[in-house]
Amino acid sequence: MKQSDLHDLLIKDFDYYKEGKNAQYIPALSQVDPKQLGIALYNLQANELQTCGIPEKSANVRFAIESISKVPVLLLAINDNGLDGVFSHVDAEPTGFSFNSLLNMQIEQRKYPLNPFVNQGAIVVNSLLKGKNSDERFARILDFMKEIFNDNDITLNEEVYHSESKTGDINRSIAYYMKGNGIWNGDVEDVLDSYFKQCSVNVNAIDLANLGALLANGGVAPWNGKRIVSEESATIVKSLMLTAGLYDESGDFSMRVGVPTKSGVGGGLMSAVPGKYGIGIFSPAIDKPGNSVAGMKLLHDVVQELNIDIFA
Repeated sequence: MKQSDLHDLLIKDFDYYKEGKNAQYIPALSQVDPKQLGIALYNLQANELQTCGIPEKSANVRFAIESISKVPVLLLAINDNGLDGVFSHVDAEPTGFSFNSLLNMQIEQRKYPLNPFVNQGAIVVNSLLKGKNSDERFARILDFMKEIFNDNDITLNEEVYHSESKTGDINRSIAYYMKGNGIWNGDVEDVLDSYFKQCSVNVNAIDLANLGALLANGGVAPWNGKRIVSEESATIVKSLMLTAGLYDESGDFSMRVGVPTKSGVGGGLMSAVPGKYGIGIFSPAIDKPGNSVAGMKLLHDVVQELNIDIFA
């Protein structure tokens, strides 16, 4: 895509941030400037990265990864336990409920969390990582993220972590509900500590495009040719992203955009177009389900401009 065409799309979609609002239930996120829209586009066929932003450097701005962290942590858990070892503890079904709801488990009397991308499933997945405690698990998560994002400067955002931990009572209720009902037997406070940390890692749109490119390339890092995850793992994660990556907005998004994507309430979007592109977008104002408003508009327009159809 021509740089001028990409910039025109950003100009077209920038003002959609006004239709959203920063996540208010995590105080540190509510303070982020909503007037930002950045994109990074990794073209696998040309093996090149393209960035654009309003303001200009928005693709380089660090922000909290939030629920997009569920993708690398799931991949790491599969590396540790194998596919059967993970999916014997969590299902792979989409949900019509919000990402932090327990209603599906209560109404359907489910034996396992619905999928790895709702909070109940993500907490269980975190507990499956190798490591004796929160510190060991998070150290492994951070090292893996540095590799899978191709960014050694990734760090924990301490402010967001403390904000997550202080306001994380819904996640505590989810974890204690699962433990109290025999669905899970993990150490609630220890696992939640590493879970809050995984959600509080600082990334940028370029990092997300790199991860999208790795998944689009079947688990092989296009920047160095190294296989980091199996092709089967990459395929399964892309499938989950398509069906559950945007929570209860996933069905409408799949119909209108149709690209495997994972969102985070920090305003990030990470997409993988098999064999073609990795896409990372950042704009912090989100809609009610928790997805970036301007980011979703921009992703839709980029997919249209590039004539992407993964089902063709």
